[in-house]
Amino acid sequence: MEEKDLLPKEEAETGSMTGDGTSASSEVGTEATTELDQLQAELQEQKEKFIRLYAEFDNFKRRTAKERIDLIQTAGREVIQSMLEVVDDCDRAERQLTKSDDLQQIREGIQLVFSKLRNTLQSKGLKEMKSVGEEFNPDFHEAITEIPVTDEKMKGKVVDEVEKGYMLNDKIIRFSKVVVGK
Repeated sequence: MEEKDLLPKEEAETGSMTGDGTSASSEVGTEATTELDQLQAELQEQKEKFIRLYAEFDNFKRRTAKERIDLIQTAGREVIQSMLEVVDDCDRAERQLTKSDDLQQIREGIQLVFSKLRNTLQSKGLKEMKSVGEEFNPDFHEAITEIPVTDEKMKGKVVDEVEKGYMLNDKIIRFSKVVVGK
């Protein structure tokens, strides 16, 4: 049998023999191995990129979690610092209570402290909600009870406010607890 008969049909027809006597099929095998090596190297490179990216993302998550905890812990710091002035005024008023017997002077001093407290809270975005005389609205009010009213105009309206409601930067932080007329 001839060597041509032993080769696959395509090689036999084309007569693919290399100059050194080896067949072209060994070259194809070598090309396949180099292509496989390239693909494996590319896969390894992509794996390394993925690992680096995952590590960066993990570091980002840890860093932002730490920053968030720090922010939460110090969020009230500015408000507390502004309230310290009011606390100092309360201390001075308390000292005056023990020294003075003038009721009018004590009353004025306490009113000044309360006024300063309200102004400080308002400067931080706190607003008092007006309820008495307003139409009952469950989005702003929490009805404690209903009482009968003689005036027809007051039916379904807030007659009394048991606890004031407050908004902080236009968001309700405490609903008004109210008495509604029926």
